[in-house]
Amino acid sequence: MTHRHPLFARFYARTSLAMERGLATHRRTLLEGLSGRVIEVGAGNGLNFAHYPAAVTGILAVEPEPHLRSLAQANAKRAAAPVEVVDGVADRLPAEDASCDAAVASLVLCSVPDQATALAEMFRVVRPGGQLRFFEHVQAASPGRRRVQKALDATVYPFFGGGCHCARDTATAIERAGFTIDRIDRLGTAQTQVPFPAAPQILGVAVRP
Repeated sequence: MTHRHPLFARFYARTSLAMERGLATHRRTLLEGLSGRVIEVGAGNGLNFAHYPAAVTGILAVEPEPHLRSLAQANAKRAAAPVEVVDGVADRLPAEDASCDAAVASLVLCSVPDQATALAEMFRVVRPGGQLRFFEHVQAASPGRRRVQKALDATVYPFFGGGCHCARDTATAIERAGFTIDRIDRLGTAQTQVPFPAAPQILGVAVRP
């Protein structure tokens, strides 16, 4: 299940630390109020771990890229909540049906091969009444910027970005997977310091009926 993007992984590991100036506050918002057992899909280098509240009893952190997974394992040792970092992919999550109180998707639905499959897996492993917490960069509101994003997605962006796409309509994909969006905030570069084309972002909560 391992997916190797060695150059991108090392680039991301370095730049993500600098990006925390704009993202750390939103990570805390993403995770506040969570409790019970959580699965984090595409945990990357584990920058969310420090922000999980004490009411979380266990985190299953799934990350397919070996370099990022090793960094996540180091960060897991410093987390307040217990974290198990495992190899795995979003379209075959290593968890039983309805075994999690929540799933967390943080800057990962841009890079999964198929959003519908990944979200169907999250729907499967979250119990009825459980939550999907999401923080993702998505397609722009203006038609002109969307055209630029789609052109980048069709050419260089996935290649240089470890499979990342910048023009996805992730909120619609979440709803099509069966989740009900309870809260969604739209953020821009002014709020996150993340520039276009990886802006805007959406941050919110969806519920599995």
